[in-house]
Amino acid sequence: MKTIAIAGTFDTKGEEYLYIKKLAEELGLRALMIHTGVFEPAFQPDVSNREVAAAAGIELDELAAKKDRALATEVLSKGLEQLVPRLYHEGKFDGIISFGGTGGTSLVAPAMRALPIGVPKVLVSTVASGNTAPYVGTSDIMMIPSVVDVSGLNSISTRIFSNAMFAIAGMLLFEADYEPEKKPLVAATMFGVTTPCVTEARKYLEERGYEVLVFHATGIGGQSMEALIEAGFIEGVLDLTTTEWADELIGGVLNAGPHRLEAAGRNRIPQVVSVGALDMCNFGPADTVPEKFKDRKFYHHNPTVTLMRTTVEENEQLGRKLAEKLNRATESTVLMLPLGGISAIDVEGQPFYGPEEDRMLFDTLRRQVDRSRVELIEMDEAINDPAFAGAAARKLIDLMQAAKA
Repeated sequence: MKTIAIAGTFDTKGEEYLYIKKLAEELGLRALMIHTGVFEPAFQPDVSNREVAAAAGIELDELAAKKDRALATEVLSKGLEQLVPRLYHEGKFDGIISFGGTGGTSLVAPAMRALPIGVPKVLVSTVASGNTAPYVGTSDIMMIPSVVDVSGLNSISTRIFSNAMFAIAGMLLFEADYEPEKKPLVAATMFGVTTPCVTEARKYLEERGYEVLVFHATGIGGQSMEALIEAGFIEGVLDLTTTEWADELIGGVLNAGPHRLEAAGRNRIPQVVSVGALDMCNFGPADTVPEKFKDRKFYHHNPTVTLMRTTVEENEQLGRKLAEKLNRATESTVLMLPLGGISAIDVEGQPFYGPEEDRMLFDTLRRQVDRSRVELIEMDEAINDPAFAGAAARKLIDLMQAAKA
């Protein structure tokens, strides 16, 4: 029998959680009830709030006496983040579900994110229809809009709660018979303007027995790839599209944060890196571009995406940043420069063609990269030329084979 962890504030939402518990049991699941509230629960949980607080190193009575809701949420969230993965690895549950508003969502989401990818995680929330990135992060949490507030049982809430329970029950009770062939995993980064390159490289790698996970370099894509590398899933990295650094340094909307391009080097994972799409910074619709950029060169990719050409000065900054990150690697790192153009629209005759901008990027990398740590390869082709893609894929295979020798 499968066990579902049900985590929530049983002091304020006892009726709702008892409804969920009953439904889980009717579906043939055991329920592991985890109390995340500050005060006495409406029913006896399997894991008390005292245990949750203790996992964060705090006495519950001390926390309750402060009467500070924000502090309580922070402490209990930290405790739950420590406790839930431990309970999972002890075999105490197989999936987890929770319901809440902004506070409840913020409290439980970090614990769900701390669980391995593939563990069923369902979070019914009042904020599920907005920006869910702060809650989901790079995990596989399934968020369901609660439509109405999680406050009482009514004709709408019971339908939403039931659907959520049916969804996670399906994840727990049904398993696919298909077991994919185990192959070495390669992570690759791609953007629309580097698609031909990555597609060609992926095909080359797959024909030689590798499984390629392609990440769209839209901020969360880069973060997800870094997280999987850090977690030990990835054996080789084909990071040909480092455009997220342009958004990070210039102020675009698709940045991946300050730690992009670190995980492979830190974990000694073979990596082939390039400068794909560093000719552009990304914004939303044209009317959302900050006023300070009004005199820049733009390309309207589609009605919701506006691209801005990076300048000579910005490309020097980008070159320094990439070199800084790559120089932290101790082995198995190659930087490849496509001298003919770094994106589909950065070649002669295309709107972002910029020989001076690209020259500054390349010259900065030549000066700043530590050749004792990073092998530098230059090719006359543009990034989307099949010859460049094939060379990048072959080089990564060489690095991975050498790492295993």
